[in-house]
This record gives sequence, C-alpha cells and structure tokens, in this order.
Amino acid sequence: MMSKLIRILTGAAVLTAAHGVEAADLGYAPPRAAYAPPAQPMSIVSEVRIGGSVQDPGSAERNTQNINGEILFAKPLVSLDPFWQAFVPRPTAGGSYNFGGKTSYGYLGGTWTVDLFPQTLRNIVFVEGFFGVGFHDGATGIKAITPPGFNALGCNPLFREAAALGFRLTEHWSIMATVEHMSNAGLCANNRGLTNFGGKLGYTF
Repeated sequence: MMSKLIRILTGAAVLTAAHGVEAADLGYAPPRAAYAPPAQPMSIVSEVRIGGSVQDPGSAERNTQNINGEILFAKPLVSLDPFWQAFVPRPTAGGSYNFGGKTSYGYLGGTWTVDLFPQTLRNIVFVEGFFGVGFHDGATGIKAITPPGFNALGCNPLFREAAALGFRLTEHWSIMATVEHMSNAGLCANNRGLTNFGGKLGYTF
C-alpha cells in the first residue's frame, strides 16, 4: 500500500514538472496576483509631503508666500473590521514658514483620506480632510494693538482645518491642491483667521 502511494505521488510530481517545462517553452507565465498594500505599513511614517501656498489673499497678510512640510504617520490599528478602520485618521504633524515675515505656524492633528470612485478611477483620485490645532507666531489680543500688515488672530493656539484634492502619479508619488484655514471659532476677542491656498507633493512609503 505504501509503495503504491509513493508511485502515485512520484507520477504526479513528474507530470507537474513536465507541464511547467512545457509552459515555459511556450513563453507562458501564470498571471500575477494584483498588488495589495500590506494590512499594516512597514514603517511608522506613512507619508512625507512638501509644498507651498499663498497667504490669505483677501487679508492684511496678502502677497506673501509659504513653504510647507508635513509628516503623516501610519494609522493606529483600532478595529480589525476594514469598514470601521477606514474612519481612523492618520496622525499628522506639519509646519508652514512665511517668507514675507508674516504669520508662520506648526500644527498637529489627523488626516482622513478617501478614494473617489475607486473602481472607475482605479484609486488614482482622492480627497482629504484634516482637523487639529495650530500654534502660530502671529498677532494675538485685541485688534487695536494688531501690527499693520498682520491678521488679528485673537489667541494662540487656533483650530486648523484643511482639505485637498489629490492624484496618485505612481504607487509612491502624489500631487495635491490644498486649502487650509485657521481660526479661534469665536472663542477670543478677534477671529479674522487665516486662509491659505496651495499645493503639495507627497511620497508614500
């Protein structure tokens, strides 16, 4: 009985090897599985970005420009269910420096990324939202003591909200059009706020 089983297994192995040689001779290769990102990123850093923006075009700080840098960290694993895990943001830290000597700032918060029509657009187009807190070096206090050329931001820190429309150029590179706003939600004496428009280039690990 054992020798018969060995003969059967040996025959199957020979047939499999012969079929592989025949397929190779014909130039045929079995189809590769579609790429799927790992369930958990290999790095704690998910993405790094650099970009620029124009400072609040309708305000006292108009006609100045910023450079912006941002780090997005991997999502913490909150749920094993992909549906609920999709609602978890990526922790985000960034900063913006104004070349005209106006308000510069740093920020912390979370970024939510959603693909638009993933089946039709093949995961190329996405939208994002950010919510967090921003720490700035601009003007605080009442408007009467705000220096000329600065927005009256009222207090420090401020709430920061941002949105982006992005396009994935490759598996790793993407570009985004961005808008961001910082204000104190009426919690301080003045709430002129700061609204900037720009773009970013991102590299995903």
